[in-house]
Amino acid sequence: MAETSYWERTDSFDVKMRLLAEAYRRKDYRLARAIAHSLRESVSLEQQQYESLGAPALAAADTVPVASLPAPWRDWARGWSYARIVALDETAGLARSGEPVELVAAFPEAQVASLQREVRVARIDGGVPREVRSQVTEEVRRGAERHCRLTFFADSPAHQRTYWLFLHGNPDAELPEYPTDLAVEGEGFALQFENEHFRGKLSSQMGQLERLVYKREHGLELFAGGEGHGEPPGIDWAHDYVSAGNFQKLRVTNWPSCPDYEVLRGPLSLTVRRWGFPYSTVHPLFSPTRLNVSVEYRFFAGTPWFMKVGSMHFIQETDVHYLRDDEWVFSGMSFTDIVWMGGDGKLRTGPVDKGQAENLWAVGFFNRDTRDAFIGLFVDHTAENVGGLKHTGAPLFYYKWHGHVWSRALFHGATMPAGAVLRQRNAYLTSPFPEQGGAEMVEGVRQRLLHPLAPSVASLPAGFAPAAPQGRLARPGEAGDSPISKKLLWEALDGCLDQQLYVSRPSVVDLGLVYDLRVRGDVVYVLMAMPHRGRPLIGYFSYGSGGNSTPVRDRLLQVPGVRRVVVEQTWEPHWNANRLTDGGRAKLQIPAF
Repeated sequence: MAETSYWERTDSFDVKMRLLAEAYRRKDYRLARAIAHSLRESVSLEQQQYESLGAPALAAADTVPVASLPAPWRDWARGWSYARIVALDETAGLARSGEPVELVAAFPEAQVASLQREVRVARIDGGVPREVRSQVTEEVRRGAERHCRLTFFADSPAHQRTYWLFLHGNPDAELPEYPTDLAVEGEGFALQFENEHFRGKLSSQMGQLERLVYKREHGLELFAGGEGHGEPPGIDWAHDYVSAGNFQKLRVTNWPSCPDYEVLRGPLSLTVRRWGFPYSTVHPLFSPTRLNVSVEYRFFAGTPWFMKVGSMHFIQETDVHYLRDDEWVFSGMSFTDIVWMGGDGKLRTGPVDKGQAENLWAVGFFNRDTRDAFIGLFVDHTAENVGGLKHTGAPLFYYKWHGHVWSRALFHGATMPAGAVLRQRNAYLTSPFPEQGGAEMVEGVRQRLLHPLAPSVASLPAGFAPAAPQGRLARPGEAGDSPISKKLLWEALDGCLDQQLYVSRPSVVDLGLVYDLRVRGDVVYVLMAMPHRGRPLIGYFSYGSGGNSTPVRDRLLQVPGVRRVVVEQTWEPHWNANRLTDGGRAKLQIPAF
């Protein structure tokens, strides 16, 4: 077959499914496994190009030219071409301080080259925009738009509207470097992390939260001792289910590695997502594809709580002895008292009232002497396509072999229909539990999570008096003032080709491999990615290893004024198909969005 089009150079999902079925029928198991792996790669590419981040809170059509902003702001924003005024409304009557705000925003593709480099957020305070730290993750191309998840921290008085300025559209912008207390080490999901309140460790085997150490006084360490049930122990033991007839328990903690995962790292937040089917204790003798579990942790800079967002999706009708979607275990007897919250939203201490045992919205422990505490706040807990959901999980002060534990066991002896989904969104609070006002503090945290600041595109209020900010938004080199023209540098990079694609020869710009471009005097710094882990050596592009005749270093040294070129490599975020330019897609004959 002559390969003259995209679908002649690769194979579709349907073709691979047919080949897989044929290989399996022939009992050609090694070939079947190879095709199954290739099929997985096809699904991953489809996900990159078509999965939705959710409905944007800020639509692409809502942008306005920076030239339309109040005159005192325009010089401050020099270098940026587009903006929008955003309002955050506080609706619960609770003042906010450093509250994480996460939203999905859309931008016209024609107005931006890289959201990660270009987006800036400023709070409008006293008529003056003041830049705040922000983070862009999950940047994707969707037709004529780019979407991303945008994170920043916000203050707000109770029952007030605050105004914010979002800017984009600056080809000279550089990746912002915001200092925060969030530090992350490690690769993949095997991470260690910390902020000013705690440091933690995710299991290097399956990514479950293994340990948490408080960064106060004696440094309480939360851990689960022993060797589990043969798997590494952790303080987070969910999710799992016991099969019909009490035959066996299938757990995500039995994963030898995460079947699938995504990690989003940045200065403001760390997100670790994992999903797949729980494993039997004698996997793969039993490997049912009945219940797909998804677990996501989110840790934030400067924040004493972290989130867990989870779902349990039954894709076949399944009889369960019971299932658990939240369980925490602490060895060492570090706490002295129990706390819990019923349906009235009031936190109490002591044993759970029997009448509230199936309607719990917070549970945890504290130490009456040290005031150390760990409290789970259940923000959302819902079921789709199945009734009878209960909100259990009464804490136990001492459970044999474990110590302190709470376990939300659900649907005892039930038949779960295909399509049933359990969802949860929990926060876990690590703040000290004060002797006075502790209950009110915890209740306030949960109410803030239940009623986050609400974003909307807005206009400046009547009578608004803009004032001139001090300084400017742009760092040196971001407002057309680079000592060496960035336009010329990008044009030179467009001549750096991936000659392993022998005919189409797309450039590193076409492929979106250049993440950042900085000029410091006569030195040019280029931050680049490689397409995948099987091709990890950046020297092919940077200095021409492997016969590349158009290396980055040589091309940039031809630009007047460049004395030295430094090429740096990153895997964060991993390169994917969303980074291809329209020109790159055309050269590779990949169908347009």
